[in-house]
Amino acid sequence: MYSEESMKTEGAFSWNELMTSDVEGAKAFYGELLNWQLVDEETSCGNYTFAKLGDKQLAGIMALPEESKEMRPSWGAYITVDDVDATAAKVQQLGGKVLVGPQDMPDVGRFVVIQDPQGACISLITYSCVE
Repeated sequence: MYSEESMKTEGAFSWNELMTSDVEGAKAFYGELLNWQLVDEETSCGNYTFAKLGDKQLAGIMALPEESKEMRPSWGAYITVDDVDATAAKVQQLGGKVLVGPQDMPDVGRFVVIQDPQGACISLITYSCVE
């Protein structure tokens, strides 16, 4: 499993995810390039591919959501925070932008996508799936 410690630690990078228009192509490329074992699972958000090395989950691969079809395929990272809603408010106080407002990801947690004042984007998450 992915590091449960990073999923509990505020400020820790905790997950990496590829959103792509060609899931099968991405699986073939990264599986061969990095020797990842790729495991497809049906989740509450649809089909999701977990990338693993041995028994450790490293990342996920998913199709671009319908509302994001105009985006280019890209990797994104998640940073753990204790309270997504409070952190989203703080982003704006510090001059950043909230690009995707706080929302629940069923069976996983609550997340937000932000942009820092320089234009870099990242996702922040509070996990509900770890104790």
